[in-house]
Amino acid sequence: MSKASASSVQRKRVSEKNTSLFDFYGKPRFLKALPLSLQHLLAMIAGVITPPIIVAGVVGASMEEKLLLIQIAVLASGVCTVFHLYGVWKFGARLPAIFGVGFAYVPTLVAVGAQYGIEGILGAQLIGGMTMVVVGYFIQYIRHLFPPVVAGTVVLVIGLSLYDIAIRYMAGSGNVNAPNFGDPINWIVAVVTLLTVLIAAQFGKGVIKLSAIIVGIVVGYLLALALGMVSFGNVASAPWIAIPQVMPFEMEFHAAAIASMIVICIINSVQTIGDLSATTVGGMNRELKTKELTGGLLGNGLTTTISSFFGALPTATFSQNVGIVAMTKVISRYVLALAGIFMILAGLSPKFGAIMTTIPYPVLGGATITVFGMITMTGIQLLVKDEMSARNMTIVGLALALSLGIASVPSAIEQFPAMLRDLIGGAPIVVAAITAFTLNIVLPKKSLSDEAKEREAIAKADEEAAKAESDKLNQKLSQNQNLSQSNANTHAD
Repeated sequence: MSKASASSVQRKRVSEKNTSLFDFYGKPRFLKALPLSLQHLLAMIAGVITPPIIVAGVVGASMEEKLLLIQIAVLASGVCTVFHLYGVWKFGARLPAIFGVGFAYVPTLVAVGAQYGIEGILGAQLIGGMTMVVVGYFIQYIRHLFPPVVAGTVVLVIGLSLYDIAIRYMAGSGNVNAPNFGDPINWIVAVVTLLTVLIAAQFGKGVIKLSAIIVGIVVGYLLALALGMVSFGNVASAPWIAIPQVMPFEMEFHAAAIASMIVICIINSVQTIGDLSATTVGGMNRELKTKELTGGLLGNGLTTTISSFFGALPTATFSQNVGIVAMTKVISRYVLALAGIFMILAGLSPKFGAIMTTIPYPVLGGATITVFGMITMTGIQLLVKDEMSARNMTIVGLALALSLGIASVPSAIEQFPAMLRDLIGGAPIVVAAITAFTLNIVLPKKSLSDEAKEREAIAKADEEAAKAESDKLNQKLSQNQNLSQSNANTHAD
């Protein structure tokens, strides 16, 4: 082939290169993809850094450990996202989805961390991640055991159980005994942050609307800075670059912690099904394939398992990014991969983590209470996908009553064996999941139409019984009348 012909073929190949934003395999120009990528980054960053900050406060981590938890959470989120976009063998969803350290685990992590520290969390996470891998292999056979009434109940309890964390943060600290807890200045900063999030989300346009949480954090942070609530003491001493270490924390294995983590990991698998389904339906106009579902669950289980060795918390899909994909229809994995790469670069810099720790608690509380509210509403949305039959309302009502009731009165189970007390006392999500799952299996499957027919049958039976009773009474009256007439005739004779 001549040089001219080769050059012509090369130009043709370049011109035929897929640059579409709306094709999973499309690779648009960098400058075109960059703002769309940053949009995903802004939507996920607050959700990534807040769980390690919360956990660090619960387990009493030192500032160095807190920085490490944030750094590795950001790094793991970036690696996990890129891994799922491209996949390895059977692992990875290969869908336009963002993965990272998720909020759904926070109630369980808080409960386990308060009892057993970060070592207990990571040990339980290792087993929980393996459980997710097993669920991934068998999901096509057990998917029917987690209908919307079960998944929705659990997600609803997750949201409700996070509110006290947000309120404590708005009041000034995760610890109610901390100095200046409840100080009005803390509430002023928190409320300003919250109002900013609401205004940006409801009245903003474009990137401002999609990144309302980040906008709120920026405004709240600037106000806190002006009020002297921000300290940069740890930023200067933090190194610019640091490579993650294997086993920065030891692992401990406690039966109650492992049981709690297994439950939340299984439930998170159900949430992953929902998020991946929403991605394909909303962004790609098709149903989720079994191969993609299996790969997503297997990959999430694998990354959660591996993350435990580096001190990163469990990973999950990010619903807010699913919403962006569904709204914009931008499904190019190149766009989402850029967001993942930026996260990886940020995760390699402890300086970035140190800057994140300067965000005051009231700012985090004011920004994240809206996220917790969204989680609650997501649970309600899942619930209404099923009929609100008497059966389903019984499942939801009893799961809520038991889980939140026991969490509100922990002394009610003080006489229980220690392992059982630790399992169900600290994390209401565990009680909710066990209750909803069990009732869904045990209670007879009855739809609204079935229940209507049952009521009709009861009403008909009541009518027939009443008619039979009436006929019997009339017959008895008739017999009495005949007997009276006969007696009268006999007397006359």
